[in-house]
Amino acid sequence: MAFWLTIIVLLVGAAALLVIPAMRHGKQPAAASRDALNKAFYQDRLNELEQDEQQGVIAERPELVKELQQNLLNDIPGRQEAQAKPINRWALVPGVLLLLVVTLGFYLKTGGLAQVLDWRQVQAQMPELRERVANERARPLSMEEIARLGLGLRTALQQDSRNVNDWMMLGRVGMALNNATTATQAFAHAYRLDPNSLEVRLGYAEVLTRSNDPEDNKQAAQLLRQMIAEDHSNPRVLSLLAFNAFEQGDFKRAIGAWQVMLKLLPANDPRAEVIARSIAQAKAQSGEETVKLAVNVTLSPEASHALPQQGTLVISVTDGVSPVPVAVKQLPLSRFPLSFSLDDSNAMMPERLLSAQHQVKVRVRISQDGLATPQAGDWFGESAPQNFSGKEQVDVQINKQVP
Repeated sequence: MAFWLTIIVLLVGAAALLVIPAMRHGKQPAAASRDALNKAFYQDRLNELEQDEQQGVIAERPELVKELQQNLLNDIPGRQEAQAKPINRWALVPGVLLLLVVTLGFYLKTGGLAQVLDWRQVQAQMPELRERVANERARPLSMEEIARLGLGLRTALQQDSRNVNDWMMLGRVGMALNNATTATQAFAHAYRLDPNSLEVRLGYAEVLTRSNDPEDNKQAAQLLRQMIAEDHSNPRVLSLLAFNAFEQGDFKRAIGAWQVMLKLLPANDPRAEVIARSIAQAKAQSGEETVKLAVNVTLSPEASHALPQQGTLVISVTDGVSPVPVAVKQLPLSRFPLSFSLDDSNAMMPERLLSAQHQVKVRVRISQDGLATPQAGDWFGESAPQNFSGKEQVDVQINKQVP
């Protein structure tokens, strides 16, 4: 309403600038004629001559008066000029109408009235669009509706620039519309507002990972490493870390992250097949043989006599310095001696792969209840720390018992 009132006031002002001067011109008295001016000049000159004669400045006053009269006769035209007629006020109406038509025409052509009307329509649709985004069972938004949602979000953020959820939603809209600039800037703004939110960091890392800028990819890798250090069992973080590493050519890290994901997925999860294909592709592109650690396990006489009927063999590999396992494997209890191997698929964390170790120490425990935590009475054995280059074999004898 304020906009249209401003337009009306400006148009009235422009019309007034056209009409008022013309109306004033019509009300003014007719300009003095040329004859009247000449007569006034003649009378002034006669007065001057009379004053000069009284002061004794001139002596030939009659001759000068005669000359002045002759000049007056020469200046009087033969016919009187026609008096100018005032402008008819109704003649200004076409000009005012033309002003209105041209002004409104230019506005309709270049003023974006259609865009303004469309923007108002988007504002009216925003509650419905937000509800459909939040409801997983609702009908998915079309690309046009997603673009409208983005326009509405930008308008809302002009009023509340600290709304983290709207910034994240705008980032997802940018990703859906393949607008990398909008997506990156929106998630970056959300990250500055709430750098501790896992959802914000995941969204920002995903945008940076999909960027064509190598520096963005490195920043994403740094964010993901921080998150995986906080929680190495988050499938979303592992998936992004694997994808980021694969795109940067770090196939070992990608394989390690995907292998950890396989362990976390429930049985018969359809994602397992996709991850397996990704691992195979990464291995093929890396051109490196899979590093394996061969382990041979035997039992001491005491342990063989105390072997339970059922149980689980728990194998853990450390670097010989930190007690945190690098790789873990569980096997059903069977006959001894037993031989098996471990590789990067048994890694606990993608940041600590078996193939990245230069020293290993193997511990084998017989768990009666299958728990990862040692229980009193469990038999176990461990090797001494030894160098590891990817082809070594370790022998372990189970000869000790947990007190």
